[in-house]
Amino acid sequence: MKLRLRSRLRSTVFLALSVSCLSTPTWAEPDAGAYLAARQAGIDGDYTSASVFFQDALIADPGNLQLLEQAMTAALGTGQVENAAELGKALIDAGAESQAANIAIMAQSVKAEDWDALFSQIEAGHEVGPLLDGLVQSWAYVGKGQMDRALGSFDEVIVTPGMRSFGQHHKAMALTVMGDLSAADEIYSLPPDQGLTPTRGSVLAHLQILCRLGDFDRASDLMSRVFSSDTAPEVATFREAIQSQQVPPLESMVSNPSEGVAVAFLGLADVLQDEANASYLLLYTQAARFIAPHDPDTHLASARLLNAMEQYDAASNTFAQVSTESAAYQSAEMGRADALRRAGRLDQAVEVLSQLARSQPDQPMTYASLGDIYRQQRDFENANSAYEEALNGFSEDAPVRWWLLYSRGITFERLDKWDEAERDFRAALALNPENPSILNYLGYSLVDRGFKYDEALGMIETAASLRPNSGAIIDSLAWVYYKLGRFEDAVSPMEKAVELEPNDPVVSDHLGDIYWMVGREIEARFQWRRALSFNPEEDEAERIRRKLEIGLTAVYAEEGQDMPSLEVANDAN
Repeated sequence: MKLRLRSRLRSTVFLALSVSCLSTPTWAEPDAGAYLAARQAGIDGDYTSASVFFQDALIADPGNLQLLEQAMTAALGTGQVENAAELGKALIDAGAESQAANIAIMAQSVKAEDWDALFSQIEAGHEVGPLLDGLVQSWAYVGKGQMDRALGSFDEVIVTPGMRSFGQHHKAMALTVMGDLSAADEIYSLPPDQGLTPTRGSVLAHLQILCRLGDFDRASDLMSRVFSSDTAPEVATFREAIQSQQVPPLESMVSNPSEGVAVAFLGLADVLQDEANASYLLLYTQAARFIAPHDPDTHLASARLLNAMEQYDAASNTFAQVSTESAAYQSAEMGRADALRRAGRLDQAVEVLSQLARSQPDQPMTYASLGDIYRQQRDFENANSAYEEALNGFSEDAPVRWWLLYSRGITFERLDKWDEAERDFRAALALNPENPSILNYLGYSLVDRGFKYDEALGMIETAASLRPNSGAIIDSLAWVYYKLGRFEDAVSPMEKAVELEPNDPVVSDHLGDIYWMVGREIEARFQWRRALSFNPEEDEAERIRRKLEIGLTAVYAEEGQDMPSLEVANDAN
């Protein structure tokens, strides 16, 4: 019996792995190296590598159910749902049980519109969970054309504690698929204590229905109440359609039972996000992506999880699956650029955003992101221009303006255009008066230039009180004390800054200067050597080396600068 089972598993594994085209089966002894590599890749959330390693290990030991489940889960995590389903069936045939296998097999049946297989799976006890199972059965009845049973099944979900909102939303979508738009409108119009908790998806679905019913006044009112300040392209598309009394594009609408199940998978991943890790949630979103590959939300959900898992190549490739014709294209390209940025591929990220800016020049957030990446590259001229474009594109009351002014101010400061920088910093501060980042940057810059020490100290003290565990801000506080000649007052906060930022060359260098000024010259030299070990910028490194050679006092004299003192500070004020 065991030999027959092992043979059947071997055949199934051979077929599944051959279809995946990931490796060529060779019957060998179990590969411990592949297994350990697969386990580590799985722990790291790298399903792509884990899939290859587990399948290599499984080829050598196809009767190992643990390997079989891990290979199946990795295949599902990479979006190879057909492969995962075949491995899952082999696992279940061998008498094992796996929720991931049930997800893969369920997705395969939904994609094939094999509704009887779905009923058989759930009746056999191979379940995913009460919510998803209930919604899938309801949509299966829609797929079989049994509308009365479908609506009754949705009602069973609605009356289940904790599932009302999901049940109402899916029932409304099913009614829309059936063509009963008025009944769907009635559900979406129920008060929250009787109906569903509004989400972005449910509101857009309701807007679509209202427009199809010709009720543009209610659609306009709903748009104003929910999306008044939302400038996302998808929302903008709906806003423009409603204003011109046209039906928005049907991209976001569920048009068949399979798409309804895909929405259910996405909804479950969303509701579990505070309870489960990203690698687990990815199994649901990949199932949804397999079922409804034309739905941009399935790609966006998977790609964002991959980003969270630091699987940046996979995230970038998944964002790229969103069609250029989709209203979600901008969001996808912004996500792709972010994944490339996180992977350190800054030039590629710039190219993605530059192309997006050329194809959709009226989207200011693209320029804002482009500015951030240019600034990361220390290309302050181009960053400044990008922030300028972004500011020109946003309205005067846009919440993001303070950030753009602050960011452009940084580029002006780095380009040695202090008047323009101070103007932007103060404009940003007027919009966001208690922001520690603005207070710190402006305060530190004033101190560094020898301006307005008293005002700068007040700004930095406020920033430090708002963010007491920020090494950069505590460094600024100590440094303004230093510039004011209050050397003893500077010691404690600068020592705290070094604790908070132990590997920052600037902070260690500052502590060395402060120690020198209070007569702790041996400790000062230790901190300067420590700062050099953290690879500071070359001009800073040269100055630190000079301090080690001749001392800080002599360096000031050599540079023709006055030593910090209360008198100098008072003159600056």
